Amino acid sequence: MKRKRSLIFITAIAVVCLVSLGSGRYNANQLAFQQPAIAQSVRISDVWQQVYQQLPDLPLENQYISRQTGKVDPENTLVWRLISYHTYVKGRPPNYRLDWKLTLADYLGANEWIREESYPGNDTLRQNPLEGDRTAIERLNRDQRNALVQALVNVFSSDSATATPATPSPETQQELPPQPGGARLLMP
Repeated sequence: MKRKRSLIFITAIAVVCLVSLGSGRYNANQLAFQQPAIAQSVRISDVWQQVYQQLPDLPLENQYISRQTGKVDPENTLVWRLISYHTYVKGRPPNYRLDWKLTLADYLGANEWIREESYPGNDTLRQNPLEGDRTAIERLNRDQRNALVQALVNVFSSDSATATPATPSPETQQELPPQPGGARLLMP
């Protein structure tokens, strides 16, 4: 009888755990297991500076005033918020180009909607920087956005020395027109 009660109790706990995990209701302690491992091994404060070293013309967007100090927070930059949104709000891995492109598409309004209340800086700055950040990303041309994505991948990559350069070489920019019968080359 005790064995049956124990089994029912354990089953009930397992069901509650599965339901709570599937419901999307998490507290801050539960979110730790969802974060990409590479994001935990690299500090955002170090990474955003490396991105600006690679792309010195990228807008800083760091003119926002801290609620705590009442002064401009120069460390709270566009790239810092972009990385925070990407890794902590969306839970996307930081070492894949496609995921960064999805994040930029969020900023451009072409993918997922960015919720103002969960945007990085909303709770620490007097003014939510989301609109300014969207405008800054929209002002970048395609090559600048691609260079930003590559710089982000480079700094999060464990082997950034072998990563592809941020700007494509002239050889890769020139594409040959498709040739008749070229699809047959893909067949086994």
